[in-house]
Parts: sequence; C-alpha cells; structure tokens
Amino acid sequence: MSRVKSGKVTHARHRKVIKQAAGYYAARSTNFRTATQAVDKANQYATRDRKVRKRQFRALWIQRINAAVRLFDAEMTYSRLINGLARAGIEVDRKVLADLAVHEPDAFNAIAAQAKAALA
Repeated sequence: MSRVKSGKVTHARHRKVIKQAAGYYAARSTNFRTATQAVDKANQYATRDRKVRKRQFRALWIQRINAAVRLFDAEMTYSRLINGLARAGIEVDRKVLADLAVHEPDAFNAIAAQAKAALA
C-alpha cells in the first residue's frame, strides 16, 4: 500500500490560518502554531464582544436620554421619563429616543412633555 501525502490539504489549511492572522505582531502572523492560537483567541473575543457591543450601545443611549431629559426639565430623570412613557402608552425604544435627543431635540421635548403629563 502506498503512502498518502497530504501536502496540498495541509498547506491550504495553514495558509487559511496565516491569512486570518495577517497584521498580527511578530511570529503570530507567520508561525502556524502561534497563529492558530492567536486566531482562536481572537475569535473568542469577537464572539464575546458581539454581546458586549449591544450592552455598551444600550448604556450610551440611556446616558444620552438622561442628559437630554435633564436639559428639558432639571427635576426629571431618565427613570421618571421611562415610567411616564409607559403610563402614557408611548412605545419608543431607547435607540430611537437617543437619536431624537441628539438630532431632533424639539420632538424629544414633545415626547418628554407627554411623559411628564402622564406622571402628574
């Protein structure tokens, strides 16, 4: 029985990993063994950080809404605004509210006024 050589397959697999590691520092971009470790760890970070990115954006939206609602009324806070929106039956998510607060302050103030009226 003749010996089976896997040179083409192995080279292709190595080349795929080295291509993914392009731009890494030192041997991490050229040495297959260290490149494999670096690419695996990078994929772990990428998977984790897709979830983290969602958390960070939600936190950013909440900060922007809180700042805008305090400009609208110094005694009103983010939590009171959200409570007022719920009581008024206004269903606007935080992403849209933050966008309105930054780009359309008049529209945001109108929504905040409705929320404040629902609380009173």
